[in-house]
Amino acid sequence: MRSQLLKTGLIAVSLLGLFSCEKTLEEYNPSGLTAETVFTTPEGFETLVNAAYSYQRWWYGKEEGYNIAETGTDIWTSGAGEVYRDLTQYLNLQGSNTALTNEWREFYAAINLCNGGINRIEQAGLSATLRPVREGELRFLRAFYYWHIVETWGGVHFTTTETNGIVTTANKTPVETFYNQIFEDLKIAVNNLPATQPQYGRVTKGAAQAFLARMYLTRGMNKEALDMAKSVIDGNYGYKLEASFADLWKMSNLKSKEVIYAVDYSANLALNDLANSTFNPYGHGRGSNNAHLLFLMKYDDRPGMTRDITNGRPFNRYMPTRFLLDLYSADDARYEGSFMESWYANSATLPAGIAKGDTAVYCTKKDIPDAIEAAKKYQTYDRADIYLADGTVKDNLRYPTLSKFMDATRASLNEAQSARDVFVIRLAEVYLIAAEAAMQTGDLAAAAQYVNVVRTRAAKAGKAAAMQVKPADITLDFILDERARELAGEQLRWFDLKRTGKLIERIKKYAPDNAVNIQEHHTVRPIPQTQLDAVVNKSEFKQNAGYQ
Repeated sequence: MRSQLLKTGLIAVSLLGLFSCEKTLEEYNPSGLTAETVFTTPEGFETLVNAAYSYQRWWYGKEEGYNIAETGTDIWTSGAGEVYRDLTQYLNLQGSNTALTNEWREFYAAINLCNGGINRIEQAGLSATLRPVREGELRFLRAFYYWHIVETWGGVHFTTTETNGIVTTANKTPVETFYNQIFEDLKIAVNNLPATQPQYGRVTKGAAQAFLARMYLTRGMNKEALDMAKSVIDGNYGYKLEASFADLWKMSNLKSKEVIYAVDYSANLALNDLANSTFNPYGHGRGSNNAHLLFLMKYDDRPGMTRDITNGRPFNRYMPTRFLLDLYSADDARYEGSFMESWYANSATLPAGIAKGDTAVYCTKKDIPDAIEAAKKYQTYDRADIYLADGTVKDNLRYPTLSKFMDATRASLNEAQSARDVFVIRLAEVYLIAAEAAMQTGDLAAAAQYVNVVRTRAAKAGKAAAMQVKPADITLDFILDERARELAGEQLRWFDLKRTGKLIERIKKYAPDNAVNIQEHHTVRPIPQTQLDAVVNKSEFKQNAGYQ
């Protein structure tokens, strides 16, 4: 079982609870014991630490996390299958949103577990060598969860004390207090953690430094962000960019040297987080990594096409804005490495003139002359078919599909679970953090150098020179464009736009479907109504401004 927020209260009641299985983090099952006895043994304390990692799976690779962190921005809007239009298009967004409710519940349960572990670690019986490492992990995880909380909801409930028993009061804490704790925790993590860990998925010194660099950048501490990013880049950790951007997304390459920190999913799907009434009653309703479902266009009702494992199960949740597609130049291999435009006939019933393996559907960001479209035997959807002249969506069923997260290794065509790990921090992001921080400190030459490392890898063969940028090209908007090209879909975009003060401006400029309802208060999300209903100090703990 795992620690869980009670539906009638704000904070978790106990440290003992549902502990989701980890692929490489071995677990000890303390069922029926008390926290006071279990977590004062090394074996029991390992259970606590492993469980603290598991809550990341509620955000990374899950629809709730994608909707909160990636959609509702300048680069994604709603596909026909979207279920959280209130997040993506700010359509009457309120505290009743279930994605926000789920993440609030799980993250505060995670915080309670981290608080308990940090405060109990001296009594856990760990060796002098292991104790600081486990504290470093818990400190990192507490900072990690609190960052998601404070950026999503603003100055909401904060505590570093373990909760036992139902809590019915909550506090409103300044954002600065959250970040003071985040920085304190991450500095301890950086000092305590080793460069490598014996088990994949555990946080390392390099991962803590990379996340700290991200936090410094978020708070405008640009010199510190640059220094910390350089510590990762120059730290001899063995990180390196993949030679090919497309290679990053191969299922055979999940342990890439470019990945600094990942949320680990098991190839044995039973060891992930799918809800099960017997073994995992508090698990996720879909379990494992679901990203492969969310960005796919509806292809399986087109002539010559049927659903298969290779092309995926199309939930049709999110589609790219025209702005995102236009960000990629003809010299940039990241477009082909991120999106697919062609679907090949695989059906037993085929249109006239089309054989199996021939192109059946072609969706492109380009304009195709009508005469050429009419002459094709396959179906085409070009720029004018997908978007109206002002960039609003015309067809939310057919569009170039983000292919980064597709998984052809799934056992069946309708399997919703994927064993794909989620890349939380990549070396490419650290270069872009360094570039932005250098720009903000006035060193445009250094900023261009860091950007060009990423763009050289992104260049098509023979196009590296054409992909280089000059110091004069470096602006905040250029950095945001470059981050979109490199990191599209990787659960960072909403945070990027918020921290730079560009969320509303760029949505209004580049995402007309999302711009209709957006208002100033949407830079924080509504507190879940279930939490507002649960507290007794309602006059102090109120809904965020702008929400009902």
